[in-house]
Amino acid sequence: MLPGGWYDGYMQPAVDIRNLSVHIGKKTILQNLKLALPAGKIIGLLGPSGAGKTTLMRVIVGRQKITAGQVTVLGNPAGAASLRSRVGYVTQAPSVYQDLTVLENLRYFAAMTGAPKARVPEIIKEVGLGGHERQLSGSLSGGQLSRVSLAAALMGNPELLVLDEPTVGIDPLMRRDLWGHFRALAAAGATLLVSSHVMDEAAHCDELLLVRDGRLLAYGSQAELFEQTRTKDVESAFLALVEDKK
Repeated sequence: MLPGGWYDGYMQPAVDIRNLSVHIGKKTILQNLKLALPAGKIIGLLGPSGAGKTTLMRVIVGRQKITAGQVTVLGNPAGAASLRSRVGYVTQAPSVYQDLTVLENLRYFAAMTGAPKARVPEIIKEVGLGGHERQLSGSLSGGQLSRVSLAAALMGNPELLVLDEPTVGIDPLMRRDLWGHFRALAAAGATLLVSSHVMDEAAHCDELLLVRDGRLLAYGSQAELFEQTRTKDVESAFLALVEDKK
């Protein structure tokens, strides 16, 4: 890997970000980001609340206007109509209809993405919602509702899956199972960008993208990060990078 996550041209990145800046009003949310995210990897987007993680994800899926720079996703401009069936996005807020049952929601999203009907029970099993098919989504717990949103995003087998804090409110056993499922998706060739403010979740990721105050602190594998900062855990590495940038 080259500095800043750039690749040497032999492999097209799943996401290519060049000189990206986002201003909302007079506030700078992201400032001059340059990086390339490889295909077929789980990439952890880590940083404290307010670091710009959600804004960066919204840029990648085409839901955030940018002030400057260029963002290419799967070889197309971010937000292009051709990406709608190729990119899945799970926000922190529920993104399904709460007055529909789990089954009704997923049948709807299957029809929207052109997925076969047989995909619905498969996805329900994959996200651990068996037994809740006939339950209104609005009556589910927060963690269960998040899994319905995840199931909807997975319905079309997206090439790029963007997940904003997907494990918040989920019990440890389900969290373990979800990370196992994420690993299987990456092994099948999908790219996953997973945000979290919990540094321990970095252990599940192939590469780490650390941000603070809208700036890129570091990008690379855990081993590269530890070598750069001479630390042994992600939280210590993050703190060392913050001190180094002062």
